[in-house]
Amino acid sequence: MKQMIKGLRSLSTLLAPKVNSREWIHTSAKIMQGLSPSGGGQCVACLASNARFGLCDPCRLDLPANHWHCRCCALPLALAGNETLCGQCLQDPPPFSRVIAPWRYRFPVDGMIQRYKYNGQRAFARPLINDFAGHLMSILDANPERRPDLLVASPMHPARLRKRGFNQAADIAEQVGKQSGIPWTTDLVTRNRRTRPQRGLNRAERLANLRGIYQVTRPPPPRIAIVDDVVTTGATARSLTEALLDAGAVDVQIWALARTPG
Repeated sequence: MKQMIKGLRSLSTLLAPKVNSREWIHTSAKIMQGLSPSGGGQCVACLASNARFGLCDPCRLDLPANHWHCRCCALPLALAGNETLCGQCLQDPPPFSRVIAPWRYRFPVDGMIQRYKYNGQRAFARPLINDFAGHLMSILDANPERRPDLLVASPMHPARLRKRGFNQAADIAEQVGKQSGIPWTTDLVTRNRRTRPQRGLNRAERLANLRGIYQVTRPPPPRIAIVDDVVTTGATARSLTEALLDAGAVDVQIWALARTPG
């Protein structure tokens, strides 16, 4: 087994019949090559020289696909199929219509996102964002009624943005918007106060931490997709969705690279 670089361990061998299938990878590659013929180079995971958009095919196949999940919030489930609702969605139905998150937030996706998000190493995000856009385009081609009018990047407080230097959600929304032709924005929703970091908080604490912090700056279009890097408890997604629905939106989806196990 080839070794991952930059502190990532050897890749697992999880194969999924959809997101990480060879057919899906081939289709995604054709889409991406048509949009940007410069794809290729060195794999960020194993240093192979035959990478496409930062990953070689074996490493791409080893990404942990979120194949079995709740049909609403995309929480990974142990049961086969995607038509089951998780206990949380049954008990407290979320205001958003669905979450699309093609990977589980586990090795090596978790490390790739963390190095991008906290260390600014964009090379680790490039393959995820490119494949994410291809995955979304495949879904929208098959379900054109799900196409949103606008992509909204999950907002950061200005002080946190200055400290980090970039908003990873804005990066993702921009790339998905360019490849899908869907308009995107970073200023439809703003954060009106700074909060404690969400990391380390449970679901109830996250919801309380985010209560009333989002402000919609103008009337939104009817159909919106909120774009973020990871969905954890869904607290951010719920708060943003409620603000947009209160402002006049009709349907809100959540689009994220990955979903945590719980």
